[in-house]
Amino acid sequence: MMYDLAILGGGPAGVAAGVYASRKRLKTVFITTNFEGQSAVSEGVENWIGTIKIPGLELSKNLEAHLRAYAGDVVDIQTGETVQGIEKLGDFHFKVKTDKSEYEAKSVLITTGSVRRKLEVPGAAEFENRGLTYCASCDGPLFAGMDCVVVGGGNAAFESAAQLLAYAKSVTLIHRSETFRADPVTVARVSAHPNMKVVTNVMPTAVKGDKFVTAISYKNNATGEETDLPCSGIFIEIGLIPNTWFLKDVVKLNGNGQIVTDPRTQATSVKGIWAAGDATDGLYHQNNIAAGDAVRALEDIYLELMAK
Repeated sequence: MMYDLAILGGGPAGVAAGVYASRKRLKTVFITTNFEGQSAVSEGVENWIGTIKIPGLELSKNLEAHLRAYAGDVVDIQTGETVQGIEKLGDFHFKVKTDKSEYEAKSVLITTGSVRRKLEVPGAAEFENRGLTYCASCDGPLFAGMDCVVVGGGNAAFESAAQLLAYAKSVTLIHRSETFRADPVTVARVSAHPNMKVVTNVMPTAVKGDKFVTAISYKNNATGEETDLPCSGIFIEIGLIPNTWFLKDVVKLNGNGQIVTDPRTQATSVKGIWAAGDATDGLYHQNNIAAGDAVRALEDIYLELMAK
C-alpha cells in the first residue's frame, strides 16, 4: 500500500502532525516505539499551553488519546516499532523500514526527537527525579525559593539558568571549561543577575543527598581541589543526542547529528522529507515548539502533495 505520508515518532511533534494529517485526510502511517517523549519522566509539566500542570506520563497518554480519537480510517497507528532506515525509491516515493515491517509513502515527516545526554557520576542516576532533572522548563517551578545548580555551558544551560532565576533563591552554573559554547550576549545577560553565580573549569564528581538531593561535588581542573556545593535542585544541560542514527546517508545532518531543516517549512535536504522537533537543528527545543514545527511541516506537506 502507498501512503500519502509516513510520520516517524510519537512525541508532541509526531502527534500534532498525526492529528493534522487526519483532519486533512492524508492517508498516513504513524510509526512509533511508544508515546513517551522526554517529558514522560517529569513529575509536573507546567508549560504545556492550555494545561496548568500535568504529570509527564499523563501528558503522553493524553497525546496518544488525542491522536487515536482522530485517526479513524485515515491514520494507521503502528506502535512498538523502531525505524531502521529510509530508502528513496523515486520522486515522492519512499520506503520506511522498521524492525518489524516496511511501509511505502509519498512523503516522510521525521519527529524522532532526542535523548538527554546523561550526567555519569556517582549519585546522578540514584537522584534522578529526586532533585536532579534534565528539564528546567518542566520541573523548574518545583524548586521555587531553593538553591539550584545548572551543569553545562551552552545556550540551553544559560537559558535554563535564566528560567530558574525567575523563582529560585540562587542559581550556580558549573562548567568544565573556562569558555562557553553559549552566545556571549546570553552569557553576559544571565551572568549579570544578582542571584546568579558561574563556576568554570570544574568537573562534577558526585551527586549527594538523602531522600533528595542535598549537594553536588565538583573538582577544579587546575588544582584538583574538591568542593561540595549545597543545593536542592540540579539541572543537567550537557547536550542532546538526536535520534537520527538511521539518517546518516539519507538527509543532511549538522555536526551534532541534528537534521538540517528550512525554518520556514521544516523541509530537509531531500525533496519529500520533512522533520520537526528535537531531532532538528532548530534553535530552541521544547514540547510546544516541537508541536508547532510539526504543524508547519504538515501544512507544507499537504500543499506539496496536493500539487502532485
